[in-house]
Amino acid sequence: MRVLGIDCGGKCTGYGVVEQDDRGELRHLACGAISLRPKMPLPERLNLIFQQLRAIIATHRPDSVAIEDVFYAVNVKSALKLGQVRGVAMLAAATCGLEVAEYAPLAIKSAVVGYGRADKSQVQQMVTRLLRLPALPQPQDASDALAIAICHLHTAATLSRHAAHPAH
Repeated sequence: MRVLGIDCGGKCTGYGVVEQDDRGELRHLACGAISLRPKMPLPERLNLIFQQLRAIIATHRPDSVAIEDVFYAVNVKSALKLGQVRGVAMLAAATCGLEVAEYAPLAIKSAVVGYGRADKSQVQQMVTRLLRLPALPQPQDASDALAIAICHLHTAATLSRHAAHPAH
């Protein structure tokens, strides 16, 4: 299974593509960030995110997309911007026929680090270890996106195990 994780942000949107084989081995395929110029009008920024995400989907052909659920924003204005970026990310996935899974930050950190209150550097260290990367993924948004993809793969694996072995 191949997952595109997206860490939505108003200034920078991270992405990470992770694959899990039949033995449960995780493999890093790509990661990076779509950086936005602050002076760029909002519709242009949203279009850039949309076009870039569609290009990433076309290149890496994920089976599904996972994004972080909004849980906190500094203020109403930043919450609205983040919501617009999340909407564009969902639209990019939907126009490519992909389902989108949403995860709370606590669930992502728990799946990757084993502790829901882990800080960003702990998440980055664990992502590096789980994917056997030679260096920390940069920028931090890319690392967060990889964590979101790993969370989805762990969740999907757990759900399929429960489906294969229902409780009696």
